[in-house]
Amino acid sequence: MIHGFAAAAAHFCLNFDALAEHRDVYAFDILGFGRSSRCEFSTNADVAEKEFVESIEEWRKGVGLERFILMGSSFGGFLATSYAIKHPERVKHLILAEPWGFPERTERAAEALQARLVRWTFPDLRTCYADAFPDNTVTDFVYHCAAQPPSAETAFMTLCSSGWELAKNPMLPRLTRLHPDVPITFIYATDSWVDSRTGELAATLRKDSYVDIIHIQNAGHQMYAEQHGEFNRQLVRVCEHADRAQ
Repeated sequence: MIHGFAAAAAHFCLNFDALAEHRDVYAFDILGFGRSSRCEFSTNADVAEKEFVESIEEWRKGVGLERFILMGSSFGGFLATSYAIKHPERVKHLILAEPWGFPERTERAAEALQARLVRWTFPDLRTCYADAFPDNTVTDFVYHCAAQPPSAETAFMTLCSSGWELAKNPMLPRLTRLHPDVPITFIYATDSWVDSRTGELAATLRKDSYVDIIHIQNAGHQMYAEQHGEFNRQLVRVCEHADRAQ
């Protein structure tokens, strides 16, 4: 499980138990986020992305995983896809939850995204995680993660195209480089700023490969917390499908 921008593996705390009832679960803090090392990334977008991907591969080697289901949320979805393109032999199934950085920049896409951003508000973290932490634990954790010297935050902006909404090197057209045998499941929230049409375009690009699209109702971008029960059920179902497909 790969978390998103300015987050950490602990943001999946409402998901671990439900998933671990069925399989081994691994999660880590992306290099430069959470409790991981604060390093200096390249200011070149291609090189910085490669540095992120290489750190994931080094982590994989460290824990001894050979082949696995890979789930990425938001920015983590972008990195998970980049990793799968470079290391398709490691990825049994790619799950992209509200992936960032997929659409190409067009005037129509930019206008649609801006309109969705106007309607979107960041959820109250205390409300999202109230089932596990009714106090200030989550907000304090987010603060202490963000209070450290910037590292991956700077690298993320290197990957952005004139703002944080779109990627300088969008992932959607690069899906043609992903091995056709790697299945993809997109999971979108109905009340998020992320445009789910990206998943439909991905299915068109990969018409000879497996692509599925799931929508989580009454949830925003942090759907893994806002609607963790339904998110967990869908994730378990996708993973069981991946197991049967082998």
